[in-house]
Amino acid sequence: MIVNPDAFTVLCFGDSNTFGQPAEGRGRWPVDVRWTGRLQQRLGSGYAIIEEGLGGRTTDLNDPDRDDRNGRTYFQPCLRSHSPLDMVVIMLGNNDLKTKFGRQPDAVAAALEGYLGNIERTAWTRNGAVPAVLLVSPIHLDASQPNFAEQNSEYDVDSVCKSRELGDAIRRVAVRRGVLFADAATVARPGIDGVHLSRDSHESLSLLVAEKIEDCR
Repeated sequence: MIVNPDAFTVLCFGDSNTFGQPAEGRGRWPVDVRWTGRLQQRLGSGYAIIEEGLGGRTTDLNDPDRDDRNGRTYFQPCLRSHSPLDMVVIMLGNNDLKTKFGRQPDAVAAALEGYLGNIERTAWTRNGAVPAVLLVSPIHLDASQPNFAEQNSEYDVDSVCKSRELGDAIRRVAVRRGVLFADAATVARPGIDGVHLSRDSHESLSLLVAEKIEDCR
């Protein structure tokens, strides 16, 4: 925990790629490998990075197979728990593209827009303002990776195509609502399972997010 009372506090809310699941299998990358940990190291003690990642987390969908993965139901109490906050970074969307949900990219982006309302109503900075927001569109799913078919039965080719359209859909929401936007797929890629960040991509993603945060101050 960063104990600097003046630290610029950033909540990073996401799924397994914020949790740090390796593409090679189960488990979790160490904190100094995960992009959130790399972000903390890069920015230093003048910033406090709060990591809130959960594997399988959707934007606002109830998963019939796992009853605690609806991100929206947890998001508002999460904001209350961690405020005051200076910025909220949200990177979600690929889990919504699983075949069982049948969701389109624009619907995913619309669900993320609902998060902005939660932030406006619930979160607060030390000065009583609304925290800045950075929407990060996730990396593209990659069916060409050797373990994709074996490890990801919940996705199909259509899911992969939708993941490539998701960035533009989220960007449109960010522009319309006047919040920051970053596209993780411009700097990061999945590893051998075609879904989870490769180890080296955690570093490049941390750099992208750090630049957006520093530009905001």
